[in-house]
Amino acid sequence: MASAREMRLRIRSIKNIVQVTRALQAVSASKVRKAVQAVSATRAYAQQAWKILVHLSEQPGHNALHPLLNPHANVKNILVILITSDRGLAGAYNTNILRKTLLHFKGFSQSITYITAGKKGRDLLLRRGKRVVAEFSNLPASPSFTDISPIGRMAVDGFLDGTYDEVYLAYTDFVTMIHQDPVIKKLLPFEIQTENQAPENIGSHKVQSAFTYEPDQGELLNQIIPRFTALQVYQAVLEAQASEHAARMISMQNATDNAMELSGVLQLEYNKVRQQSITNDMLDIAGGAEALSKSLN
Repeated sequence: MASAREMRLRIRSIKNIVQVTRALQAVSASKVRKAVQAVSATRAYAQQAWKILVHLSEQPGHNALHPLLNPHANVKNILVILITSDRGLAGAYNTNILRKTLLHFKGFSQSITYITAGKKGRDLLLRRGKRVVAEFSNLPASPSFTDISPIGRMAVDGFLDGTYDEVYLAYTDFVTMIHQDPVIKKLLPFEIQTENQAPENIGSHKVQSAFTYEPDQGELLNQIIPRFTALQVYQAVLEAQASEHAARMISMQNATDNAMELSGVLQLEYNKVRQQSITNDMLDIAGGAEALSKSLN
């Protein structure tokens, strides 16, 4: 059994850890509120953009409307945009999306290339020997569309010039404060998704009518489709950031509770050890007094 001094030091260390985890929990609680507000503010726009893309993909001869709607004949190279966090201490947040992504593409015979947003995903993929062509880390706490648009631009340019035949988006969808879902979605070429397949945060829409374009169909679509495609990446980053802060807040709360419980158990053990030490000292004193009295007699 550890000595009383060792137990005191351990209890003190655990109490210091509690202070750290409580501070991290408070910071994450503040950040998650702002992140959820950002997600809520952009979801409506992202939903309408998704509906427009669905509408375009349903038009007669939609393959001729824009190259981003046109599947490549032979799929040989696939690009995956993987969104994780820069830091840990977020429970299973990074592990869940990384595991889902690697398992999803494990059986693919095509060449898989990755663009990562977040150091955790980049480091794990490099350790696994995966090909990472670009990485975006240290993103702002409240990113703007301009901050994220280079990721979408790389995906669009790579698809248009034939470097990649398909582009996928892997991120964590924010559902509630205690529930976040890893999601893998095909970004390019755009495909019609049924109601059961469409992500909750985007939704699905079925429209049969045709668009009338003004001023020019080609010019309009050249602006809309790439921008709306990049918007899906931006929305995914916001969802992932909200999920990260929620996961870290819950993780730090659990860490605080566990540390407090462990501190209580150790305090009880310390009291027992201290009481036993006092009892032994009293027995030694009583025994010494008894021996002294007998020797005097």
